[in-house]
Amino acid sequence: MSVFASLVEHLADLLQPLFGAAAAAAAIVLFTALVRLLVHPLSRAAARGQKARTALQPRIAELRSKHAKNPERLQKAVLELHAAEKVSPLSGCLPSLLQAPAFVVLYHLFSSTSVGGESNGLLGHRLFAAPLGDHWADALSRGGPVGGAGLVYLALFTVVAVVATFNYLRAKRMPLPVTGGQDVPGAGALTKVMPFMSFFTLVTVAVVPLAAALYVITSTTWSAVERAVLYR
Repeated sequence: MSVFASLVEHLADLLQPLFGAAAAAAAIVLFTALVRLLVHPLSRAAARGQKARTALQPRIAELRSKHAKNPERLQKAVLELHAAEKVSPLSGCLPSLLQAPAFVVLYHLFSSTSVGGESNGLLGHRLFAAPLGDHWADALSRGGPVGGAGLVYLALFTVVAVVATFNYLRAKRMPLPVTGGQDVPGAGALTKVMPFMSFFTLVTVAVVPLAAALYVITSTTWSAVERAVLYR
């Protein structure tokens, strides 16, 4: 935690001439971009895997027709096909999983009053009128939805809503099957729910410290742009 706090402080010091009092917030955005840049090769690999899974759909349709009366044999045949083609149905999850530790550390860092036995100085940093350690509930209790901190959250919610709508419309136009839709139990329901997943980010932003919310928003926006480029 203390090492991570020092990293954020050093980034904030570097960005101070450009962003002034919002330097720590800018440091979190920069840190998030660096994390996403590190996992970008995995995102590219996941995109290649998704395209490979899409290319297998005609063969999966043949297997579905062949084993229509034997669901267990169908599922086994689909898994064997993926193994033979060296295509993993779960490869797209790896970039998200590798980002989770950074989010967890950031969440705890801005939820703790002390770091390494000393007072957590990062909690004094702000994004305009909103302290980076505060939650949306704190903004509402201090000035309401149109107070200084409330307006910061309103702007963040707007960004999330725009990105979520973009993801939703894109997912509706280009559904990305997991392993062939009906071949895996629950895959059909998952495909229907996936276009709405981005809107759950609104809930995350509302309940985590503002610093963690900045991480989520930056990562979600990066992901939307990245997927639009890699899956075009």
